[in-house]
Amino acid sequence: MHLTADDYIYEAIPETMSDFNPILLLLGCLFLLTTCAPVARQGIGNGQPETAQTQLRVMSYNIHHANPPSKKGVIDLEAIAAVIRKEAVDLVALQEVDVNIGRSGNVNQAEALAKMLGMHFYFARAIDFGGGEYGVAILSRYPLTDARKVPLPEEAEPKAEDRVVAFATVQIPNGQRIRFGSTHLDVLSSANRLQQVQTINTIAAADEVPFILAGDFNDFPDSPAIAALDRVFQRTCQTDCEPTFPQDTPDRIIDYIVFSRTSILKVLSHQVVPESYASDHRPVLAVFELPAAPVSR
Repeated sequence: MHLTADDYIYEAIPETMSDFNPILLLLGCLFLLTTCAPVARQGIGNGQPETAQTQLRVMSYNIHHANPPSKKGVIDLEAIAAVIRKEAVDLVALQEVDVNIGRSGNVNQAEALAKMLGMHFYFARAIDFGGGEYGVAILSRYPLTDARKVPLPEEAEPKAEDRVVAFATVQIPNGQRIRFGSTHLDVLSSANRLQQVQTINTIAAADEVPFILAGDFNDFPDSPAIAALDRVFQRTCQTDCEPTFPQDTPDRIIDYIVFSRTSILKVLSHQVVPESYASDHRPVLAVFELPAAPVSR
């Protein structure tokens, strides 16, 4: 089924009901009322019990619509899934995601990756492209609620490609919630990128929940946009950071994972994964230590 809404958040719902039994239905409803809190529609989970979580593995990955740079016209979504699976991540911010676009086989790539990895997902359309939609996505090992997108400004260069930030609330098994976001900033205009960061900063500054943001910012660490980002967020790598682009001989840092300065998250490690086949960007991986007690209820 082709979905026409701008945003996709997957929900596994039975399509049919056979041998209808009103007593069983009543018992099932009572069970749901006593065990489930209200949540937004969400993707398939991994089926694992929710035990206490003390660390969080986060990845940012521009997937180049799953087209390996060395294979023009080839789509290898399994290669992207394999990279994510190998790193055993909890949260992934994806950029350059195709949904029902001819060049990638009319596949909802966000949904397909979620199914391959047993994760929840949220897709946010940035533009219409090739008969489908193109944008950013979130994958999560844990349920997602309050998922939404915010269009980002492009006043300095109005003809630039539309950009968005997508974010959602993630319920972590240790009892706390965090906000997780994915974005892909303008490639043409540094002034647009600065405006886009300022919009994201405004969103994060008003949020009391710890906010982790990841994505392709298309700008260097010493740029005005990243300097503005640093006022509200802290980068998971500050010095001697590895380059992320291009994938074969990386020579620049444009992909980042950042977190709100008001949070009490602690960075345990940061690395650029040495993967050079699946995409034209290398994935960035950070491991966070979570606080022992919930930050917000």
